[in-house]
Parts: sequence; structure tokens; C-alpha cells
Amino acid sequence: MTQKSYGVDPPSLRRTLGVLDGVAIAASSTAATTSIGIGLGVTAGVVGLHLPAIMLLAFVPVLGIAGAFSRLNKVEPNAGNGYVWVGRSLSPWLGFLVGWVSIVATVAFLAYTTAVTGSAMIQLAGQAGLHEVAGLALDPGSTAQTTAVGVLVLVAVTLTAVTGVKTAARLQTGLLVFEYVVLLGFCGYGIVSGPHPFSLSWFDPFRIPSATALAQGLLLSVFCYWGFEAAFTVNEEVRDPRDASRAGTITLVTMLGLFLLGSVAFQRVLSEDELAGHGAEGLAFLGNRLADQPLAALPLVALMFSAVASLQAGVIPTARGMFAMSRDRTLGPVWSRVSARYGTPAAGTLLIGAMAVAVAALSPVIPRLADMIMATVNAVGIVVALSYALTALAAAARFRGLLRENRWDGIRAVVLPALSAVALLGLGGYLAWSFYDSADHLEVSADNGWFLLLTPTVMIASGFVAGAWAKWGRRSAYFTTGRGTDADAPGLLAITD
Repeated sequence: MTQKSYGVDPPSLRRTLGVLDGVAIAASSTAATTSIGIGLGVTAGVVGLHLPAIMLLAFVPVLGIAGAFSRLNKVEPNAGNGYVWVGRSLSPWLGFLVGWVSIVATVAFLAYTTAVTGSAMIQLAGQAGLHEVAGLALDPGSTAQTTAVGVLVLVAVTLTAVTGVKTAARLQTGLLVFEYVVLLGFCGYGIVSGPHPFSLSWFDPFRIPSATALAQGLLLSVFCYWGFEAAFTVNEEVRDPRDASRAGTITLVTMLGLFLLGSVAFQRVLSEDELAGHGAEGLAFLGNRLADQPLAALPLVALMFSAVASLQAGVIPTARGMFAMSRDRTLGPVWSRVSARYGTPAAGTLLIGAMAVAVAALSPVIPRLADMIMATVNAVGIVVALSYALTALAAAARFRGLLRENRWDGIRAVVLPALSAVALLGLGGYLAWSFYDSADHLEVSADNGWFLLLTPTVMIASGFVAGAWAKWGRRSAYFTTGRGTDADAPGLLAITD
């Protein structure tokens, strides 16, 4: 292996984005329509008719995390964000772990969203009168069929992402406008016309059945908010790094409003059994309750658009995070190759798509789509909580001096992120223990606690293995200094064959 200098200028991404582009990317990554259409049904199966309460409660620690991201981004904008910030303020090993689990969680998310996209398309085909192809009955609940269809879409959006974030942002803006118009229209109508009476108990977290249900519901809700930080992964491509902070905050507050709207609408229109029993098809079921065809198909079209946008939005930030890690030689040089034509990490983007396709190909091990969604969301929820918590602790450590200088700034910069981190770590730990304590054998099933615990454990453990190779195999200086490469620093070094 030899070291090769890139010369005077390091590989850099083109600064072409504004705050609205960042909002489009972050909102697409958060995928409110998908979270409402699928996540609410899954969460209702855990917390019952207390969706508004759990969404409000989960927003509190996530808001603290968002504040940590914004403050860290102001002093050190970097496409690696949490990976760089945690490595510098806490430990290079923990920093690498944050970067790593973000990668594997997103790949798992892409595989899950691939199936969701395929399910929406098969449901639409059924409503159009197409119920079988070449003698095969189409089933929107089949993991194998939905994955096969969704993979074709994943390939297409990955190719689009290669051409640049600006192109992707424009596409996502158009999709978002349609989604939100449909979502606001149907949910608003559902709130007004739903047959089930409104109840303030929906907002009471103390009515949630058990502590385990509360912990699992909170992590499922954190998963729904996950994605707002995508705005920070393109902070090297925005014209002003402060736009990334604005985009992340705007996205998060918008998601809260949409989730509360969707929660109340679902509970006004659907019973608890209907909510929990139609998880993967919840939005389509809501549409059929509120309108006749063809208008009833609009929520399903919106869900499909949301899934397509979130596929693309998932590819983009992951490729940027791996670009930053590659600059530090913690990952291979292929991830930091920038296309001369598009100014994007094109090779890395294609590889992310390929990895997601490979993981999606394994998903039919769990044949029912609803079970596969539950298993994936639980696993990703735990590792996302860990990543968020470590980033918040990094902010608390880095800005702890503010407690002596300005009490109010110190509370915002140190105390709130630290409390948010403790809350998420406590929830994740409690839920992991409840999974372990709920079973006495391992089985590949969404209701087997050991399987639900094994998946995030493998994600985290693989990070330490990859980190060991980066430290001793690639001899990355990151593990000595804990500092990421400055995006604008000259003479950037990389390892090539």
C-alpha cells in the first residue's frame, strides 16, 4: 500500500445547495408519509391508542439531539458529522462506531424501504385490476415479491443520486409537495369526519400499558424522527453551513406537526385493532375508509412517492458519511472518489445501492412483510438511539466550558443534550434487557426477543471489528488524534493500491 497525495486541492464536494434543498433532503430521509402510513400502525400495536402521547414524548430528547447537531455543526461542519464530533470530543473508537452504525442502520433501512416501496406498487397494481403476473398471484404482504419490485426502484434512484444532490433535491421537492398535500387533505378530513370520538387520554403517556411498551414505543417513535440529520451530511455542499442547521430544525418541527396530525386522524378513523392489524397497509386502509376510488388511491400513491424519495435520501447521506470516513483512511479510498463530471462521490453512491440490494435479497428470510418491518425498525431504533446519544454527549463534553461563562447557554449546550443522551441510552438499555428476558431460545421471528436483540448487537459489534481493521490495518491517524480531515485542508492523504 502506498500513500498518495491528491495535490493542492483535496477531493471536495460542490457547494450548490440552499436551505430549502437541505429541507427537501432531510424531510425525504425522515419520510413522514412512510412513517405515518406504516410506523403509526406498528407503534399502535405496542402503545395502543396513545400515538399522540408517544410522538410528543419522543420529540423531547430528539429536540435535544437536534440542538447538539446544530451547535456542533456551527463550529465544525463536516460530512462525517457525528463520526467526526464524537471522535474528537469523546473517543476515536466511539466516533468510528457512530459512523459505522449510521452506515449499517441506513443500509438496513434501505432494504426495509425497498420492500415498502414494492408493497405500495403492488397494492396500486391491485387497485388498477392487475392481480397476477405470469400466473403468480400478487401479494403486497409478501416480503419476496415486494422486495423484488422495490429493488428495481432502488437501482433507479441510486443512479439518479449519482448525478448530484441538486438533481435529487429537485426530484424530492416535487414528491414532497404531492405527499404533503395528500397527507394534509386526508388526515384533515379524517380528523373532522372520523367516527371515533376524540379523547384527551390519547395524549396521556401514563395510560400506556407498561414500562416495556413505553420504552419500545419511544424507540419506535425516535425511529420515525430519524433522518432529520441528513441535512448535516450535506453541510459541505450547502453554500452556507448554517443552512444545514436551519434545514434540520425546520424538518424536525415539521415532522412533529405531521406526526401529531396523522396520529389523531388515524385514531379518529380507525379502531385500535384496525390500526395494529394493518401496519404495512395502514395509509391505504385509511384512504379506503375516507373516500371511494380513484380518490382512495391517492394516499397509496403518496406512500409510494415517500418511499421512493426516502430510498434516494437514504443513499445520499450515507455516501457522504463514508466519503468523510474515507478521507481519514478509516474506510477504503473508493468511498472518497469524486466524479469529475458530477462533483459527487459517485462510486460510493453506487456501492451503497449495491449493498442495500444485497441486504434486501436476504429479507425474505422473514416471509411476512409486517414482521420484517417490525424486526428492522426495532433493530434500527436501538442503534440510532445509541448514535444520537453519543453525539449529544460529544456536544456536552465539547461545550462544557459554557456552564461557567453563561448559565443559559450552558443549559442549552450541555445540560439538555446530556439529559437527552441519558434518556436514549436508558431506553435502549431497558429495551435490550426486555428483549433478552422475553425469550429462552433464538428464532428468526419478529416476536422473538433474542432475535430482536441479536440484530442490533451484530450491527454494533461489527463496528468494533471494522474499527480494529481501520486502526491497525489501514493505520488511520484518526485513531490517534480523533480528528476528522478538514474538508478544505490541502494535501489530503489517502491510501490507494
